[in-house]
Amino acid sequence: MSDDSCNVINKNGYGFDPSYGYSLERLLTVGAPKAPKDFLAFWQQCYQHALRVAPLPKITFISTDKSGWQVFHISYTSTDQRQIRCWLLLPKYGVVKRGFVIGHGYGGRNAPDFHLPFQDSALLFPCFRGLGLSSEPDISADPFWHVRHHIEDADRYVLGGCVEDVWLAVSTLLNLFPYLSGQIGYLGISFAGGIGALALAVDPRIARAHLNVPTFGNQPLRLRLPSQGSANSVQQYYCGHKKQTLKVLRYYDAATAARYINIPMHCACATFDPCVTPPGQFAIYNSLPREKQLFVLEAGHYSYPNQAQQQNQLIDELAAFFAPLAK
Repeated sequence: MSDDSCNVINKNGYGFDPSYGYSLERLLTVGAPKAPKDFLAFWQQCYQHALRVAPLPKITFISTDKSGWQVFHISYTSTDQRQIRCWLLLPKYGVVKRGFVIGHGYGGRNAPDFHLPFQDSALLFPCFRGLGLSSEPDISADPFWHVRHHIEDADRYVLGGCVEDVWLAVSTLLNLFPYLSGQIGYLGISFAGGIGALALAVDPRIARAHLNVPTFGNQPLRLRLPSQGSANSVQQYYCGHKKQTLKVLRYYDAATAARYINIPMHCACATFDPCVTPPGQFAIYNSLPREKQLFVLEAGHYSYPNQAQQQNQLIDELAAFFAPLAK
């Protein structure tokens, strides 16, 4: 493997091409690396451990939003006794017909997304451990350091805890709305896209999912291609701890996990992205073995003239994609 990432110097601009010279045709050929033999067993063991945790959700009403949502603060217990804090949106009128867990990027979350086209749904917006509302004194909220937290140990790596936070979010929704079994969806962008792929590989309670510019795809390639953000932090760490880092990250590869996802999937992948490499994003989509839809974004983690129009088109697609959950 080339170690070009160790020598990248960003001065003016990015110092690299955020398309990495990949055409769309070439992006659609990127695959996942070889998985550890016990990859699925590793995650199934984590999942079974998470299912034994009682989330014990606590809810506080905040307000009624003018767009028709009732807004609540909610907390639940995740693995390692972590308290995960969230927003919960419920429709002011009508019956809740489906539920969604909606993750966030590494920039965190300051509020729920009121614009999503799921007005008949319970929308749960967890802040993953160490981030946003779920800040912890022993975990840095800075993505540069958060992404390295216990990176030396596959059993303790913080990303695994964040995956468990997703599973406990699903448990929380089903605790509050047990009749929604089989009608749970997941949406994850960037950080939550990669975390979501890992969670979806072994959780049959989620029926449909959308990943938007998902990270952690094809980790060997991700380590080699220069980028900004949390990936750059991992690259810097890797330069001094190569063997152990690769050993751990093989279990945290979202493209590898995608091979085991057996539900309908919708992905939005960018052809230009300075923070989450497009080849890594497409590796996740390409590895999905079942029904899937692709929305090609002009760019991710970057503003561009057609962005608002593309986002509106994406929202329309998501409304149609998730419609089957409302039985």
